[in-house]
Amino acid sequence: MTANHKGVTLVGTPCQIIAAAKMEHYPETLGESPVDFKLGLFCMENFSHSYLKEFLKQNEIEMDDVDQFRVEKGHFWAYLKNGDVFKTPLSKAKACMRKNCQVCVDYTSELADLSVGSVGSAQGWSTLIARTEKGLKALQNAENKGYIETKPLEQSGLKLLENLANKKKKENKGEIRKRESVARPVIYRRYMSDAEFETEVASCQFDDLKSDVIDIGGCVLCGACYYACPENIISIEDRKPQLKGNCPPECNLCYVACPRTYVSQEVLNRDLDQKALGDYLKIVSARATNVEGQDGGVATALLNYILDENVTEEVVVVDKSEENPWKPEAILTSDTEEVKKAAGTKYSACPVFKVLKDNDNKEKEVS
Repeated sequence: MTANHKGVTLVGTPCQIIAAAKMEHYPETLGESPVDFKLGLFCMENFSHSYLKEFLKQNEIEMDDVDQFRVEKGHFWAYLKNGDVFKTPLSKAKACMRKNCQVCVDYTSELADLSVGSVGSAQGWSTLIARTEKGLKALQNAENKGYIETKPLEQSGLKLLENLANKKKKENKGEIRKRESVARPVIYRRYMSDAEFETEVASCQFDDLKSDVIDIGGCVLCGACYYACPENIISIEDRKPQLKGNCPPECNLCYVACPRTYVSQEVLNRDLDQKALGDYLKIVSARATNVEGQDGGVATALLNYILDENVTEEVVVVDKSEENPWKPEAILTSDTEEVKKAAGTKYSACPVFKVLKDNDNKEKEVS
């Protein structure tokens, strides 16, 4: 954690959680991690906001008319404010998918402290996976203090979840092999130790990040490169990071932090490839006791617990832009009302680490 962030919970997709895990693993290189607790989301794919907007327009729907998006049961759903429902096979909506999602083999945020998603549990409930002692403690305390209630996950639900997770692993491993066969490297899945990682990335700068990740459609738009840059010369425009200056000699921090460059075995053990849901300590169905929300409001209830009990001082969540309908916008907050307002899945990528760096810079200006 930085001096300005004595405790931050990150709510993120699997790729964003990998970036947070890399930051946590390399404090001597990247500085102390800004993220103290990782709340991971289940994620099959994310969509380009601009492509999704155009796709809906082709179906005579404006983004501003949508009240909620859902991806489930093999379909893409848009619930409109007037009560109408737009439903289309997910295969048609996949034209809007971001290319980086096709090489991700993590469905349930396997490197998080706690993972949450709707698949596997009954309607109105979420599936909650505790992966670390820190995550297990948060789950137990949130239940003991009345923020959530839990029940055992039914075997049929567990089997469904495992099948979906394995489906993503199998299909996207195939995509990785396909890209590799035409010399488009997918380097984050390479098997290497920390020592090998340090050798590989020693001379890699933003130009290498651009050629190895950004230009080939591997960027997840998480903002880790923006956060890690000590010179503040990386900017994130609408769709991808750009360099607005010259990298100083021997600086490789953006390349180290990126979740789509090399990820060592010590960060992401490749044994997880053989486990549908990764490693975990406990898995349950859960719902919030005092929060109404998507899939039982569990993520919101957990964040309320985290803030109320000072597990961390602030949380990073993704809200919607007020100016651009359904455009995701990361916010850093300690206000549970803002957390409630940001509830619900946005299904588009967002630079979650950017808000941490921007807040650091604002605090430096004030001081």
